Amino acid sequence: MKEKIIEPKTLPGFMELLPEKQILFNQMIDKIRQSYEMFGFLPLDTPIIELSEILLAKAGGETQKQIYRFEKGENDLSLRFDLTVPLAKYVCMHKNEIAFPFRRYQIGKVYRGEKPQKGRYREFYQCDIDIIGDEKLDIIFDAEMPSVIYSTFNTLGFSDFTIHINNRKILNGLFEELNLKEKVTDILRIIDKIEKIGEEAVKIELKKIDIKEEKIEKIIDFIYIDGSNNEKLEKLINLNINNETFLSGIKEIKEVMEYTKIFGVPEENLEFDLTIARGLDYYTGTVYETFLNKYKELGSICSGGRYDNLAQNYTEKTFPGVGISIGLSRLFYQLNEVNLIKEEKKSIAKVLVVSMDEKLDKAIEVATALRNKNIPTEVYIQNKKIKSKFKYADKLKIPYVAVIGEEELKNNTVTLKNMETGEQEELKIEEVIKKLL
Repeated sequence: MKEKIIEPKTLPGFMELLPEKQILFNQMIDKIRQSYEMFGFLPLDTPIIELSEILLAKAGGETQKQIYRFEKGENDLSLRFDLTVPLAKYVCMHKNEIAFPFRRYQIGKVYRGEKPQKGRYREFYQCDIDIIGDEKLDIIFDAEMPSVIYSTFNTLGFSDFTIHINNRKILNGLFEELNLKEKVTDILRIIDKIEKIGEEAVKIELKKIDIKEEKIEKIIDFIYIDGSNNEKLEKLINLNINNETFLSGIKEIKEVMEYTKIFGVPEENLEFDLTIARGLDYYTGTVYETFLNKYKELGSICSGGRYDNLAQNYTEKTFPGVGISIGLSRLFYQLNEVNLIKEEKKSIAKVLVVSMDEKLDKAIEVATALRNKNIPTEVYIQNKKIKSKFKYADKLKIPYVAVIGEEELKNNTVTLKNMETGEQEELKIEEVIKKLL
């Protein structure tokens, strides 16, 4: 009996790309990695699978529902849902071996069992950097993050973007002043949605958590204080709010903005924005959201902030930190959708070496010589007609074909053909190398 043919398909929410798109995706990863390493961040790669008790130590609500969890033998295991919790575990395990402040980057896949939508995946790449302190971490590190963001997106080919920056202490101080301290988390989550749902919808949401209208108006007026970065700071200071948390936030944001200039971030790329709250509970100070100015509808393309205690679930020691993350899979999808990126490189090989007859000795020898000079080279192995070999090169968009026939063997040369222009010339291997480098 003939076996049933299974239809090949990929699970919803998992990204698979054709080679030319994958080349572009890998190029973006390489550029991000290079940018992170330029600032001295060290590479880290933690396991995709962790013990559930490690990953779920602080997770709750929606996060816990989205985690992929399973049992294998006696082990209760889960797939990592971000790169921050594994970092916390790592710092605790290796605190006596690593140097503080610990600067690490990690680029890897994470998993969330949420409903897949356009550009929102269940398996996706995150590109994170964090700086972790041992008990203390200077506020100047918060100013270095916009510098890394600026450098990274310039390296990726973008210039028209704005890094929006705020400090959670300013907002927390205001809410304490309005006697809303017990509702801070709920208020911040609602404010964080103002760009998506608008002012009126935010007011309705605030009413639902029993905040009086006069206090709602004060919150809205507060977050919409306008002017230049310095003018906003002056207006906040002139409010004469004597709350300690509020004043601490003002001092920190002032210092961070001063140092971002020293780090070389142009003023037009940095905006002090009181609407930026970052809904996650663990952010305690500086917060960041980055937007492409002409494509605000894409949402934040890089976000993060300061947190007081990275590893409080695993140790009594305090490890404050600051970090940012680029959700690369989602960003890649969005940039493709609005045609902001395109595949410039269609192939990995720069040259395809083909032999006119069945013998491959010379073709392999030529390919080895080219590879020794770091020129990516493929040898056409199959015994097919020369037309098929050129068709193969054309389909893969390989820029050059090096042909070896009787004449070339006799002259110890190759005929190099430019597949785009059709031009070809007979050259010595040294001349080929010089042309392709």
